[in-house]
Amino acid sequence: MAVEVLSVVGGERVAEAVRRTPSTNPAQLSDVVGTVGSAGPEVFVRAAEAARAAQGAWAATPAPQRGQVIAAVGRLMTANKERLAALVTREIGKPIAEARGEVQEIIDTCDFFIGEGRRLYGQTVPSEMPDKQLFTFRRPVGTVAVITAGNFPVAVPSWYIVPALLCGNTVVWKPAEYSAVVSDAFYEIFAHSGVPAGVFNVVYADGPDTFTGLEQALRAGLINKVGFTGSSAVGSRIGELCGRHLQTPCLELGGKNPMVITEDADLDLAVEGALFSGFGTAGQRCTSLGTAIVHRSVHDEFVDRFGRAVASAAMGDPTQDVLFGPLLDEKFAAGFEKSLGWIAAHHRVIGATGRVTAEHPRAGFVGDPSAGLFYHPVIVAGVRPDDELFLNETFGPVVGVATYTTLDEAIALGNKSGYGLSSSIYTTDPNKAFRFAQGISAGMVSVNNSTSGAEAHLPFGGNGKSGNGSRQSGIWVLDQFTRWQSMNWDYSGKLQKAQMDVETVEADLDYRLP
Repeated sequence: MAVEVLSVVGGERVAEAVRRTPSTNPAQLSDVVGTVGSAGPEVFVRAAEAARAAQGAWAATPAPQRGQVIAAVGRLMTANKERLAALVTREIGKPIAEARGEVQEIIDTCDFFIGEGRRLYGQTVPSEMPDKQLFTFRRPVGTVAVITAGNFPVAVPSWYIVPALLCGNTVVWKPAEYSAVVSDAFYEIFAHSGVPAGVFNVVYADGPDTFTGLEQALRAGLINKVGFTGSSAVGSRIGELCGRHLQTPCLELGGKNPMVITEDADLDLAVEGALFSGFGTAGQRCTSLGTAIVHRSVHDEFVDRFGRAVASAAMGDPTQDVLFGPLLDEKFAAGFEKSLGWIAAHHRVIGATGRVTAEHPRAGFVGDPSAGLFYHPVIVAGVRPDDELFLNETFGPVVGVATYTTLDEAIALGNKSGYGLSSSIYTTDPNKAFRFAQGISAGMVSVNNSTSGAEAHLPFGGNGKSGNGSRQSGIWVLDQFTRWQSMNWDYSGKLQKAQMDVETVEADLDYRLP
């Protein structure tokens, strides 16, 4: 049964909408999951006002009590895991096994931050003067705007929202419209976990209206921090906008993630990693494998094994046991077809390209390909460093393969695109592993593992076109949602001036042993 999804401001649904659009199941386009009532910029501003009004009381709530709310979120997510995972699969076409893993990541994030409510440690620092103490405290930044993509419709938002709330901030969240029904279920779990009205607000809007609303809210001084997950192009615009207001956003952007396969690699393991990295979630992860950079001595064997693995991989109906299902939405299908246009005459294409249809079938397809947005997985060998396919994120089921001779050359190729999110090296030589990690610009490095696969307590984020160096997850995300405050307390009864009234210790520095 289709549901209607409306924005939530101050705990109340916003009935007015600039338009209403259906959210459909990309694996079964005739299945309308829900109708989304999209809001205009003024609703975003109202949400920011509501969050601003609620922030003082929420920050005054003792952090251990805020931790109790996060604990309740984790328990409700556990109780609703199968329902939420099934909704993820239905609305965005993610295979059910991956959808379950995504919900588990929310639970893991909650488990980690439960205890952080009893920590949020500051430090005491010795003073250079007598009868004086120095302290540091973590303070919430205030009101946070969170804008997320729909390829990870619940896990990635939790990376922002859970720690932001735990630290005493209030939130305005703008999820992707094509995953709005899942987002609404996510919000309802928080609302039933004890989050007060106004502390967590949700606005469903398109990109231009969101940008305008954010611009107005920043100008009015209602937003203190912006978190954004999405494309590098949009992230750049948000970075510019925040810079005008002397703010540093948390940007988690795209990737063109390299996987280096050395001459001593376990090729069976490398193929397994490349298959999951490149084609899991139909290549629609920011951490998906972009280019396999393979040593010349094992290139042909790797490509042959990789091609066979891709050809035999199960794809299709995401409710079944498949490696990947459909593309997320019509707009992503159009974008992926543009990427396929980058295949050139000098490339060697392994596998079919384009949409899977009755006239253009795939052996072993699970289900009815004509029902959804299914595309053939493709390997493109012979990719060169100046190719569009080498330099740009493709966001779909295609993996390029390039060759190298020396490890320094492989590292240079891995850095050339300017992205710096994730990377991987397959090798049995520890020296190569550490040299690669030292030279690659990516914020995350895997050794003998895929380019995808974050854990809730490890820092996540990239550099260059993949982000501005901010990190999510674990203790590292606390620096995004808190500000350090220092305090000095002088109980000497007189004014003591640092660097001026400090007593010095006399020493005979001319002394030498006889």
